[in-house]
Amino acid sequence: MPGLRMKFDSGLEIEVQLRSNDTPTLKSLRNALPFKASVNRWGDEVYFETPISSPIEGDARAEMEIGEVAFWPDGSALAIFFGRTPVSTDDKPRAYSPCNIVGSVKGDPTVLKSVQTGAEVNVSGSDQD
Repeated sequence: MPGLRMKFDSGLEIEVQLRSNDTPTLKSLRNALPFKASVNRWGDEVYFETPISSPIEGDARAEMEIGEVAFWPDGSALAIFFGRTPVSTDDKPRAYSPCNIVGSVKGDPTVLKSVQTGAEVNVSGSDQD
């Protein structure tokens, strides 16, 4: 299954491996590609608005693993977790509220520490440019 490519205006580029089951959120996300967004930081989380909306899915959760990528229904945003967030209770990332898991970063997600609020990101399918 093709993944996502995220290119930041700083030159940083990451690839996201999408989960294997085809959820409503993933279908909506793929149909919206490509798109651009302005990035926000929240602790060691990068997130940005998407042109989609999707309800909370049955396996949504707030407890995340480092490197997970999730759709935050409350903000219509994609969130990439690479460390503690302001609501973490231990060393693991925690979302503000339950999110739909869409995949995980290929490689080292901590490279996102260099991305700051206001950066621009271009999101496309890994088979697009």
